[in-house]
Amino acid sequence: MEILSVVVAAFASFAFGALWYMTLAKPWMQAAGIEMDSAGKPVNGASPMPFVISGICMTLVAGMMRHIFAMSGIETPLYGIMGGFGIGLFFITPWVAMNYAYAMRPMKLAVIDGGYSTIGCTIIGFVLTLF
Repeated sequence: MEILSVVVAAFASFAFGALWYMTLAKPWMQAAGIEMDSAGKPVNGASPMPFVISGICMTLVAGMMRHIFAMSGIETPLYGIMGGFGIGLFFITPWVAMNYAYAMRPMKLAVIDGGYSTIGCTIIGFVLTLF
């Protein structure tokens, strides 16, 4: 059951990410400095590699969160939500913001990506505690 919960949680967060970035595509691409072609599509944007890497990384995050939750005794959806929110907001988002600060990336990019990190981890935490 543990592996199934990790896969479902990773998929749920990945699916949310698709909605998040489709909704925020223009401001994200602008903040990230993505080159656009004449049709408004990203140049060299046909590679599936970012999606493959994203799926693998989401599974790793969900797996580690499951491990942390098991060791911490987090078993209810409310605690899963709180734990996921805390991991996203206080672990992942600061790391993203720190990397973007050193890379001189716009704060807007850190806010968009940090928002996804926070909500995505919250979703993972919730789903993990449903099993």
